[in-house]
Amino acid sequence: MEILAYGVQADEKPLLERAFAGRHSLRTLPVFLNRDTAPLAADYPAVSSSVNAVLDAETLTLLATGGTELITQRSTGFNNIDLDAAADLGLTIARVSHYSPYAVAEHAWALALAVNRRLTRAANRSREFDFRLDGLLGRDVHGMTVGVIGTGKIGECFTRIAAGFGTELLGWDIAENPVCRGLGMQYTELPELLSRADLISLHVPLVPATHHLIDSAALARMKSDAILVNSSRGGLVDSTALVETLRHGRLSGVGLDVYEEETGVFFTDRSIQGITDDILARLLTFPQVLVTGHQAYFTRTAVGQIIDATVRNVDDFAAGRTSENTLLPRD
Repeated sequence: MEILAYGVQADEKPLLERAFAGRHSLRTLPVFLNRDTAPLAADYPAVSSSVNAVLDAETLTLLATGGTELITQRSTGFNNIDLDAAADLGLTIARVSHYSPYAVAEHAWALALAVNRRLTRAANRSREFDFRLDGLLGRDVHGMTVGVIGTGKIGECFTRIAAGFGTELLGWDIAENPVCRGLGMQYTELPELLSRADLISLHVPLVPATHHLIDSAALARMKSDAILVNSSRGGLVDSTALVETLRHGRLSGVGLDVYEEETGVFFTDRSIQGITDDILARLLTFPQVLVTGHQAYFTRTAVGQIIDATVRNVDDFAAGRTSENTLLPRD
């Protein structure tokens, strides 16, 4: 089967090519899948998309018209796919149901530790041979109250690391995780978690009920020196409200690996033309904010698992099988 893979990163390309070699014919593109690039997939029965693809009704129609039957997305999240439109068009949609939760949890902690100990500012100073400690005062993580919003697989891994630091653990989720309970986590209502936690990390999916879960009211409940980390989905945080919160001198650190308007910006080089998103530009001006470009999943282990699942999705489609990765099966 011939597959066209969109949004393939340089480090990802050889891994994809190696995994598909001898099984299916693969062509890779660095551009993202959207209504402008969908015509490139004409005559390809299968395409593989990245998390920043825009798979709206128009894009899906263009793919189906060109002969595409399978879309296999190299991510767990699929909120960017219009599943109703895909069903109407008879498309098969698959994703990666899971990959290493440690990759994301560890990156979330890397962000938390970096903003707490002012590592970006310290590193920038060191390059200028400025070794003063002014403005670099952090806090011990040991003894902090850590709030984990979402205690599924990734939240559980984040909690295990938090327990190792010797923190007080608060959790919020629609269902309690007995492993987190066993680590000493106290489940609370969200307002209580927000008001008590010194460090808050988000690990819930983006669904209508969680869109802007962290809004102006939630931010106002947080301690003025709290640390907020989001390595899940950008839409969980109201970015405009976050800018206003920071502008008023609240929150001692913010670590973001995702951003609600990241499509078309993250995974691209904007160093020459800059960005036109005023909110993101404003966030990047705050010294206590650290933004990474949706790289929490980007470890050899996790990417390898994502690619293996993608190959299996193509194999399953060719054989007429479904799996836990299948969102919309073949009619």
